[in-house]
Amino acid sequence: MGCVRVLMCVIFPPLAVWDRGCGSVVIVTLLTAAGWVPGVLAALVILNKQP
Repeated sequence: MGCVRVLMCVIFPPLAVWDRGCGSVVIVTLLTAAGWVPGVLAALVILNKQP
C-alpha cells in the first residue's frame, strides 16, 4: 500500500477501494456515510489484506 492510497483513504475512502470489487466499495461507502472514521478504518483494513 502506497502513500497515495493512504491519502485517498483519508480524503475519500470509497475511491481508495475501487479496484477491490463492488462489495468493498458498498461497505466502505455505507460506513463512510455512517461516520467518516469507520469508513477510513474499513478502507485501510481492506487495502492491507493481500489480493
